[in-house]
Amino acid sequence: MPELPEVETVRIGLSKLIVGKLVATVTHDTEKSFPNAAPDVEHFLIGSKILAIKRRAKVLLIELDSKYSLVIHLKMTGQLVFVGDKARFGAGHPSDSLIHDLPDKSTRVTIGFADGSHLYFNDQRKFGWMQLLPTAEVPNIDFMKKVGPEPLDAEFTWQQFRDRLLRRKNSNIKAALLDQTVIAGVGNIYADESLWGAKIHPTRLVKDLSGTQFKSLFTALVDVLKLSIEKGGSSDKNYVDAEGKKGSYISFANVFRREGKPCSRCGMSIVKTRVAGRGTHTCPKCQKVKV
Repeated sequence: MPELPEVETVRIGLSKLIVGKLVATVTHDTEKSFPNAAPDVEHFLIGSKILAIKRRAKVLLIELDSKYSLVIHLKMTGQLVFVGDKARFGAGHPSDSLIHDLPDKSTRVTIGFADGSHLYFNDQRKFGWMQLLPTAEVPNIDFMKKVGPEPLDAEFTWQQFRDRLLRRKNSNIKAALLDQTVIAGVGNIYADESLWGAKIHPTRLVKDLSGTQFKSLFTALVDVLKLSIEKGGSSDKNYVDAEGKKGSYISFANVFRREGKPCSRCGMSIVKTRVAGRGTHTCPKCQKVKV
């Protein structure tokens, strides 16, 4: 599943290419991928203008001038592909659909714009979805009410970060970081990288961390998320950026997928274990289990 930087990369690309376009037609092949009533589509999507592309956690929001929004979750294999007369880009799971003629067998939703260009929502496994909702109601859907604050929000402080994590004081720190109700958008890659940056072992209990460690972890997480967005996401395997290029952050990773390789800080070999049900990469010297 894409993490915050990957979805932010998609948002940035879409913002450059489809804002201001008028929706002329919409077709879909399955209600699961497009769970919307036909009258709502006719009245609030077709004929509307795209005002903005936003993101909340790992969810994309396409705001329309009809005061409705398309809420999109790409899940595991979703992708968005824009095709126009002079431009084509793909963002999402790097299947051949990014470069082949569309629609194809993986296309779930096709949005046609008034200028003749199209936006395709492809999803091989049909886990993703595109839902049309009144913009004012988007904050009230279950996901939005439960999801934690954005770690890159300018007003989000390390003290608030600490307090959110302490809601799971008896959990290990990696499990708390992965909990979307605690902090939004952080997944396995960025949990591992930020814990390495802060020299904290992922099995340490939240309640055992000091204020200095919480502050270091917050700084490391913000830095690694910003770096990944700058590099186009971590998508060497599952995601590409809005120009169809693979994200390059993973080549700069310090621990993720570097098991057996030397730690860039101390030279000790990186090890891979399992924490919070996920493959976990650590430096046994820099990230001691007990401090």
